[in-house]
Amino acid sequence: MKKIIIVGGVAGGMSAATRLRRLNEEAEIIVLEKGPFVSFANCGLPYYVSGEISEKDSLLVQTPEALKARFNIDVRPLHEAIKIDAKEKTITIKHKEELLEESYDYLILSPGAKPFIPPIKGLAEAKNAFSLRNVPDLDRIMNHLEKEKIKYATVIGAGFIGLEMAENLRHRGLEVTVVEKAPHVLPPLDEEMAAYVKKELVRNGVKVMTNQSAVAFQNEGKEITLEDGSTLLSDLTILSVGVRPENTLAESAGIKLGFGGGILVDENYQTSLPDIYAVGDAIVVKQQITGEDALIALASPANRQGRQVADAISGHRRKNKGSIGTAIVRVFDSSAASTGLSERAAKQAGLDIQVVHVSGKDHAGYYPGATDVLLKLIFNPKTGAIYGAQGVGEKGIDKRIDILATAIKAGLTIFDLPELELTYAPPFGSAKDPVNMIGYAAMNVAEGLSQNIQWYNLEDELKKGKVLLDVRNPLELKNNGQFKNAIHIPLDELRSRVQELDASKSYIITCHSGLRSYIGERILKQANLGVENLDGAFSLYNTVKPEEIKRV
Repeated sequence: MKKIIIVGGVAGGMSAATRLRRLNEEAEIIVLEKGPFVSFANCGLPYYVSGEISEKDSLLVQTPEALKARFNIDVRPLHEAIKIDAKEKTITIKHKEELLEESYDYLILSPGAKPFIPPIKGLAEAKNAFSLRNVPDLDRIMNHLEKEKIKYATVIGAGFIGLEMAENLRHRGLEVTVVEKAPHVLPPLDEEMAAYVKKELVRNGVKVMTNQSAVAFQNEGKEITLEDGSTLLSDLTILSVGVRPENTLAESAGIKLGFGGGILVDENYQTSLPDIYAVGDAIVVKQQITGEDALIALASPANRQGRQVADAISGHRRKNKGSIGTAIVRVFDSSAASTGLSERAAKQAGLDIQVVHVSGKDHAGYYPGATDVLLKLIFNPKTGAIYGAQGVGEKGIDKRIDILATAIKAGLTIFDLPELELTYAPPFGSAKDPVNMIGYAAMNVAEGLSQNIQWYNLEDELKKGKVLLDVRNPLELKNNGQFKNAIHIPLDELRSRVQELDASKSYIITCHSGLRSYIGERILKQANLGVENLDGAFSLYNTVKPEEIKRV
């Protein structure tokens, strides 16, 4: 009978434990968890802060007693693994003040990740500063909220968890400030897509400060000094500046570490030491698109890895194919999601890329309640390979990014996207789904039917002498604003007024979302004029650079 010890529960560890039991009824399976809870929904923790999740017990997925009864797994909370002897195949465990020792045949490490705590002056004395990674963290935050008079809350870090905390603290009625070192919120997204998220935060009363970081805490954390010298009042501060692999146990055992301090594993999750495996947020994975080493701390890959390592130990070889990093966040009435590489990351990887943005509706526009969907696709214009996608909108973003994530995993190209047959009825979607439409848009670029320029190139291109042509209607210009240096010909008049354009000049054409401007692009090209389409058009540019728009 084999004895398998798993260090760490939650996603990776518990998935491994339960799969092992289903495959090996006779195995002895022990799960060691240094915290009090072995199976909890850490992704749900921010929503308890606002009361949206009203019962804390609903965050506790499984108990040791339930796991024992159903799976015959020996789950030991408050048991911290502190030393591995790989030669003797033993592990030393600290429980309360007692040291224990257990032997193993196989050892699976699933220690997860730990919050990165930046070395900020005065942080150690800040009694109101917390991170949120587990249930005890949540208890400390809730205790502070309930016992202290809290008016001002600061969230340092505008990643997925940081924005979830900002939203839920705001729902509690607090005045919330988000401080982010990067140039924009949600750094995994590209700047123009993140601009929609910032707009939603500001609309809901959250103050957003980018290109800023905290450099000092004073008055036991109630005052925060930023790098520009300004000061924030803060009754509660949430540190959400990222995570690092929890590698202490592995490193002390002599297990090889790699990128970012992550545990190195092979395609079967075997570490550098025999019979010791590792999964979850602590391991180095392959970014499946580039093949480069990466750290991807997400629940879905961790669950998959836990199952796969159990298969590997049980003789069912399931190779670790890597991850592409698919994630979503709700920010008040909006949502933002991404999969694969951002435009920035694709460029850094040296990939040959083109980008298209497409606007649509989450369901048929004529059916009540339709809301805007904006998708971005990053792809190879020669091969059609899809490198990444992002989406923002009120509804239906999860559906579209899930489809595009599946397309990337399946090796589909831009030429396959229009062929996807997606469910359609007016309350659910459109006959021309935004996923189909972004495939068509990408094909038009790849096949040379359209040449586009991105929002960040517009100013430079106009300085070269190109002319911006806006084909929106006069009422749109009056109600929504207009580019400062554009000429205006409504699309429906363009054919009859082509002679007004100077054939010696090059034009950049735009409308509200990009659809009408593409039609205009085709008209002008077939009239032998030089023309490019402003990708994302006025709507996107107005969101990223509202200061550049003239209001009538």
